[in-house]
Amino acid sequence: MAQPDSPEKTCDPSSCGSGKGSGAAHDIQDLTIESSLKKITHKLMIMSGKGGVGKSSIAANLAVTLSNKGLKTGLLDVDLHGPSVAGMMGLSGLLDVVDGKFAEPKAFSENLKVVSMASLMQDQDQAIIWRGPAKIGVIRQFISDVNWRSLDCLVIDSPPGTGDEPLTVAQTIPDAKAIVVTTPQEVSLADVRKSINFCKHVNMEILGLVVNMATFKCPHCGEPVDLFKKSDGPKTAEALSVPFLGTIPFHQDLVRACDEGNPVMSHKGTSPFHRAFEAIANQVLEQLKWF
Repeated sequence: MAQPDSPEKTCDPSSCGSGKGSGAAHDIQDLTIESSLKKITHKLMIMSGKGGVGKSSIAANLAVTLSNKGLKTGLLDVDLHGPSVAGMMGLSGLLDVVDGKFAEPKAFSENLKVVSMASLMQDQDQAIIWRGPAKIGVIRQFISDVNWRSLDCLVIDSPPGTGDEPLTVAQTIPDAKAIVVTTPQEVSLADVRKSINFCKHVNMEILGLVVNMATFKCPHCGEPVDLFKKSDGPKTAEALSVPFLGTIPFHQDLVRACDEGNPVMSHKGTSPFHRAFEAIANQVLEQLKWF
C-alpha cells in the first residue's frame, strides 16, 4: 500500500486508481473492493455537517462498544487531512504490509482493528496536500489493499461536510449507512440538514441521529448544565424525519481519555457517558436488526 510523500506523485490518477481513465488497473481494483466488502456485514459512516461536534470520538467509542459486545469490528479513519482516530486509540507506527501489497490493520483488541491515514505517515506533522483524485484513490486503497478479513461491522469516521471523502465512501461502499452527529445548537442543526440532503442525493440510508455534548454535570453542585441550548433529540430527529439513536453528555473523562489514547468505552463503567453509549450501541444494533 502506497505511503504519502509528495502531492505531485500522489495526485497522479494512474497511480492512485481514481477516475475512469485508469483502465484495467481500476477495473481490477473494483473487483478487489467488491470481494473485500462482501466479507463485511454492516458498514456505518459517521458523519457531520460541521467540525467540532465530537464525531471522531463517537466513531472510536462506538467501534469499541460494538467490539465489546462480541462483534468483529473495523474502524476506518478517512479524515485524510486531520486523522485523529489512531491517536485516540493509542496506536502508533506504520501499517505492516504483507507480500508487498496487503496491509494489516492495527489491532486495538481481539475484536477491533483500525486503519488511519496516520498509520501511513512517517512524519505525523506532515501536511497532506492532495486534490480530489488522490484522496479518492487512497480511500479506495483502504478497502482494496487492507486485509480486513471478515467483519460484522466497519465503522468509518468521515471528515465533516459533504466533500470528496464522504462522497467516495458513498460511491465505493454503496450499502453503507450513515450516522449523523450534531450538537444542540442551531448552526450545527442547520448543517445536519445538509448531511441529510447529501444522503438522500447519494441514496445512502440514514441509520439515525446522535446529539453529542448535550449536557455537562457541574463539578460543584452536580446539576446538569446545557452547554449550548436545551436538547430535545427525539423532537429534532422527528422534525428531520430520521431515527433518533440517543444523546451523549459532555464529560471531562472523554477529553482526557482521547488525549491519552484510551477510549472511555474500553473500560467498564456506570457513568452517564457509559450508559448513554451503551444505549446508542443497542439502538444501532436494533436498527441493523442484529438481534
